[in-house]
Amino acid sequence: MKRTITLTVNGVTCEASVEPRRLLVDLLRDELRYTGTHIGCDTGNCGACTILLNGVSVKSCMVLAVQADGADILTIEGVAANGTLHPIQQAFKDCHALQCGYCTPGMIMSTIQLLERNPDPSEAEIRQGISGNLCRCTGYVNIIKAIGCAGRRMRDGE
Repeated sequence: MKRTITLTVNGVTCEASVEPRRLLVDLLRDELRYTGTHIGCDTGNCGACTILLNGVSVKSCMVLAVQADGADILTIEGVAANGTLHPIQQAFKDCHALQCGYCTPGMIMSTIQLLERNPDPSEAEIRQGISGNLCRCTGYVNIIKAIGCAGRRMRDGE
């Protein structure tokens, strides 16, 4: 039996008819076309599907779509404003914090929550903040550098 849910994604209210077992990541990607939310492992281990659900970073492959009924969701597509990269996105670009880019959307979404909670994290706090996100390409050095850079820029109002 399908259930109709309503959710707000990147500021746009959407209605969808979903099976009770449908994953939020599948709804976002397949029906709502927010394909920046990547599917990496389907087990909640890699973090490629990380989004903000009511302001909290979650792995959307671990959330049923019906659990998001009434929720406010931010995906990577909603991060930039008016064609201008968010300071976190710009820092990832400037600090060469990506290679293949597959993990990048999830890393950025986790970083948004990290820097909202702690605008001046230490390296250890950055590592802890992104510990649910795996990158198989970069070795994390430039990712950590980019997050520190983004925090400084955001604190300085850049």
